[in-house]
Amino acid sequence: MTTGHTTAADTHASGDGTIRLRDGLRDAVVVFVGVRLAVFALSAFAGAGLIPMPADQPAFGPAFPPPSLEPGWHVVFTGTQRQDAMWYLGLATDGYATDDASAAFFPLYPSLIRALTWVPGVGPLAAALAISNAALLGSLVVFHALTRHELGDDTEFARRAVRYLAIFPTAFFFLAPYSESLFLLLCLLAFWWARGDRWGHAAAASILAALTRSPGIVLLVALAVEAIDRSRRDGRSPLPRLAAAAATALAPLGWFAWWQVRSGDFWAPLDAQRTWSRDASLPWETIVDAVWHAWRYRTYWLLDVIVVVLAIVGVMLAIRRIRPAYLVFAGSSILLPLLVPFPDRPLLSMPRFVAVVFPVAWGYASAVDRQWVPDALVTGTFTAGYALMAALFVAWLYVF
Repeated sequence: MTTGHTTAADTHASGDGTIRLRDGLRDAVVVFVGVRLAVFALSAFAGAGLIPMPADQPAFGPAFPPPSLEPGWHVVFTGTQRQDAMWYLGLATDGYATDDASAAFFPLYPSLIRALTWVPGVGPLAAALAISNAALLGSLVVFHALTRHELGDDTEFARRAVRYLAIFPTAFFFLAPYSESLFLLLCLLAFWWARGDRWGHAAAASILAALTRSPGIVLLVALAVEAIDRSRRDGRSPLPRLAAAAATALAPLGWFAWWQVRSGDFWAPLDAQRTWSRDASLPWETIVDAVWHAWRYRTYWLLDVIVVVLAIVGVMLAIRRIRPAYLVFAGSSILLPLLVPFPDRPLLSMPRFVAVVFPVAWGYASAVDRQWVPDALVTGTFTAGYALMAALFVAWLYVF
């Protein structure tokens, strides 16, 4: 594990030389094009009638025009306009309301969609897809560099980790009109800059991440752990770095304050979770309940358990090779959804939530590197899961 210092905003020094963000661009583009073409192909299958569509439009929140369910070429572009994507597009178009559950959706992603629609000829869907796809490509570039910085300047290892991140069974959400890829990019940048001791940049990225999705608050704790660890190593006061980590809290505080002004309800973003029928639970109770439902009902409940277990195993495989800050980020990101399960489907949406837990890719890449498991098995398992889950999503089934 390397520990060098940053020489510029886009470079880190390592024991083997300078690691630059742009060095991984080619590898990132190859992986990005591969997964992008795969999702285009799945959408084309749906457009050709090879993936059955529902007879009627599924119910969703905002009054954004739904995509056509009729077969046709349009599905290539609308194939990922599903489920919560309708919320983001509706919020970008019509804004937030005080009489629905929209407060649960944090504002950065729909705000960027709205801003991009100011470009002539760019509609909400095109804007959302442009942002999500660009953010995924950026995430793969940063992850490539961060992998080389943290786990040794081994380009082949970095390529493998990038591939695993991009083909995790629910990674297709990164290409959909969802906030996941933007959130992933900002989290990676926060760690990249923190590890380079550029704490002002790290604070800005973590604030924006916490404005993108509510779990972004876990960056506060993860970056605080990194601040303390780094200060212990170099003998400097941890207070400036801890202040940068604590700045993450400005995002939810600002969002709650906005709702106080808007509706007189400071806790509206949290209250919205109850509107979504999520209740507090102890993590082990959620796990036991999820396993019981999977045993009884199979189908979606079983898929939820399998994907979440894949993520947990990946983190466990990474434990001995990554810094405490990354373990805190990964553990907290998995723990939070377990605290607020959906009673009838305890791990609902959690397969999507764990897609952004990037240390999972490090765990599987490390297992392959140590010859504990063949690359073909990891790649094949992830690819099969990706194809299945993405096909269910495109077909408007209950993967969201």
